[in-house]
Amino acid sequence: MTDLSTFDPNSVGNPNNNIFGLPFSEEESRLVIVPVPWEVTVSYSAGTARAPEHVFKSSLQVDLYDPEVKDGWKQGFYMRPSDKKVLMKSDYLRKEAELYINYIAQGEVVADNKFMCKSLKEINEGSLFLNNWVYEQAKELLGKGKLVGLLGGDHSTPLGYFKAIAEKYDRFGILQIDAHCDLRKGYEGFKYSHASIMYNALEEIPQLTKLVQVGIRDYCEEEVDYINASNKRVITYFDKDIKERQYEGESWKQVVDEIISHLPGNVFISFDIDGLDPKLCPHTGTPVQGGFETEQVFYLFKKLLASGRKLVGFDLNEVGVSHNEWDENVGARCLFRLCNLLIASNPA
Repeated sequence: MTDLSTFDPNSVGNPNNNIFGLPFSEEESRLVIVPVPWEVTVSYSAGTARAPEHVFKSSLQVDLYDPEVKDGWKQGFYMRPSDKKVLMKSDYLRKEAELYINYIAQGEVVADNKFMCKSLKEINEGSLFLNNWVYEQAKELLGKGKLVGLLGGDHSTPLGYFKAIAEKYDRFGILQIDAHCDLRKGYEGFKYSHASIMYNALEEIPQLTKLVQVGIRDYCEEEVDYINASNKRVITYFDKDIKERQYEGESWKQVVDEIISHLPGNVFISFDIDGLDPKLCPHTGTPVQGGFETEQVFYLFKKLLASGRKLVGFDLNEVGVSHNEWDENVGARCLFRLCNLLIASNPA
């Protein structure tokens, strides 16, 4: 057990400690955060691969008192160091992807260019490597009885974690907070694109029995067709519909209760930070007007736990990197709330 007798939770965060300035080692911590510095297939703005290190720095400014999960941090939160080899691979393949994306944006045919064919093959192989790497990280930690959070990186990163969860729970659902459906098949030719994460999860993980998407406001016809053909395995709450229901007199509580009613007993939260109003995350990879305040999302999470459902894991992705550290500060506070919720939902 960690000796907390000399640790002052009311003082400034100590940069010599770990995430949120906490003095825990990985072994002593009940919850371990896996940073995934990866953004190879992002289709708009880059930067999220370096979000974990920036969120870590901003986390030192987060106050540890949570009135809804008092002393949750005392069970130990720890973030592993970012793997520099993964980041280097992401940086290399990102340059390849930028050239490829620019090529197809000009209307050129990939099959006509051997270099582009080679790049596409390397990128898809790299994404498969990343999926396996995340799977092994999550499987190892779950096998040790740890609670696990994932911090991206782009939204392609948690597929391996979903697969590790599927080995532990024969049925689970995902609650996805996002501006996008992420249901495209092989977007831009990238099989494991950030825009395809939920399509791949549904196609490759039979234990994933329900996907409930909330806040969606940027999507294509292919994705709508997939939702409509899913036999209600996918339930989508579009941002426009949520707001119109509220304009016409429904409360957020009523909408939240309905959202939660679709979820099974075991729930994984997949939180793309672009689900928030972009004033809170202006440097996220693909910002879209609309979206939620943080307290709306936190209320949804709170009611999820109050319903008796079990939170089995979470990912937080697409946090931007900004010169004034605004995005990172919002990301750090979202991360802290998710950590506390995972602790609260899994009593020691």
